[in-house]
Amino acid sequence: MGNRHNPKKIFEIGMGFWGSKALLSAVEVGLFTELAKGPLDVETISARLNLHPRGARDFLDALVALGLLARERGLYANTDETGLFLDRGKPTYVGGLFELAETRLYPVWASLTEALHTGLPQNEAGRESDYYANLCGDRERLRTFLHGMVGLSLDTSKEIAKKFPWESYSTFVDIGGAMGALSAQIALAHGHVTGGSFDLPAVGEFCEEYFASLGLNDRLKFYAGDFFRDELPRADVLVMGHVLTNWNVEEKRMLISKAYDALPPRGALLVYDPHIDEDRSRNAFGLLMSLNMLLVTSGGFVYTASECGSWMREAGFRDIRVEGLTDSESMVVGVKPAR
Repeated sequence: MGNRHNPKKIFEIGMGFWGSKALLSAVEVGLFTELAKGPLDVETISARLNLHPRGARDFLDALVALGLLARERGLYANTDETGLFLDRGKPTYVGGLFELAETRLYPVWASLTEALHTGLPQNEAGRESDYYANLCGDRERLRTFLHGMVGLSLDTSKEIAKKFPWESYSTFVDIGGAMGALSAQIALAHGHVTGGSFDLPAVGEFCEEYFASLGLNDRLKFYAGDFFRDELPRADVLVMGHVLTNWNVEEKRMLISKAYDALPPRGALLVYDPHIDEDRSRNAFGLLMSLNMLLVTSGGFVYTASECGSWMREAGFRDIRVEGLTDSESMVVGVKPAR
């Protein structure tokens, strides 16, 4: 009787870093941006991107086999997807997330075993007293981080712009909004709404440039501040996306309470993240993101939507509901009661 089982899936997961690193390196050298100008042969690509001939053809053909490049008559070209999402010259570029992965996350994940033994972060958070202050002190590192946040948030931002009843509100502020991806999508979809992004002062120039590039700087602004030290801006709606995951449970509760205090009666708080499913068995992205928080923060973790709802309820929010956004992300909405 034959064995019905085989290790294919185990091999695919165990060696998945091969394909991942091929993609990250392609983004790093600007391959997809170069091919946006037109199809090229291996010799021209190698010359323009400084690739050694020993590995260049295998590298490009591996990307073909992975479905990330097309090849016809010896000329390599972007696929529809890589041409749209990995060309740095397009507003749809999401490669900032992969630039972040290449420079910071990929090396850190090599130390996962150590983190599992010690419970300690394996990046700068384990050596720096204030990680975000140090990040803001390095302009190029900050730029990579912010572009990575745009890539991580873009699809989710579009869903929030569609699924929340913005017609009932006039103003919003995205707390810890980084370069303003969510703010931009809300403003593009709802012409009556004004607001913007609240983050550390060093983020301001990048955020304002982003709003201006989309023609939105007349309706959106950057709010400078530190959400641990300063009061939050006042608006009809406050949003916290990919923020609470960075902090321990006491800090999560504190930030939710600060949002409650800043909102008017009937104001709403939106919290979106890759919330772990209640059974903790299906949302692999959320669970892996929680491991990422182990590696890069001192106390952060991803949580379930029901945990978030309980923290909101403790702060005073009512009419709490959960709304699905993407395959891995959801938002928890709470409303501050009328007086």
